[in-house]
Amino acid sequence: MKLILATGNKGKVREFREILEPLGYEIVPQSELGLKLDVEETGETFEENAFLKASAVMSTTGCAAVADDSGLCVDALDGAPGVHSARYGGGKAWTDQQKYGYLLQQLEGVSDRRARFVSAIVCLFPDGSRITVRGECPGRILTAAAGAAGFGYDPVFAPDGYDMSFGQLGPEVKNKLSHRARALAALREKLEERMRSC
Repeated sequence: MKLILATGNKGKVREFREILEPLGYEIVPQSELGLKLDVEETGETFEENAFLKASAVMSTTGCAAVADDSGLCVDALDGAPGVHSARYGGGKAWTDQQKYGYLLQQLEGVSDRRARFVSAIVCLFPDGSRITVRGECPGRILTAAAGAAGFGYDPVFAPDGYDMSFGQLGPEVKNKLSHRARALAALREKLEERMRSC
């Protein structure tokens, strides 16, 4: 079965394919269909934003669509950047390095560096059914960026139980621990249940 993925982010595409294609789902990023949907993420939660993106893709293509909305929530910043992670600081025009550099500036001198990555995934089907799942990865913000693997805030985030950042740990470890890996595992379970009931 084909699932249209509401993203052009190559890192997300790779993670979705690695988890879901063994189940027999063909993951097709919207960019491969020539879709350039710029959905305004007006939701107050990750789930609401994921729904907006999946809904836009399904409405346009008529096919089942799946979308992820994810971000970093820092305790000392009252959960910021949260749903605004992609637009933190200088907005979408900023590079990942500028965004996490700004985050590190906000945390200068702060001892409580607890944080968590959150991923909400919504999968919509033309028959009107919906699957919504969430995954979280607790950890802490480092005092300096480390490592070049991954994307986004990976170089400044160390998951619980590790002294290295996601940027250092690489995809093998990240794909087992990350918020998106956990959300995708939950999605995989829900999709398997759906397949069994058909």
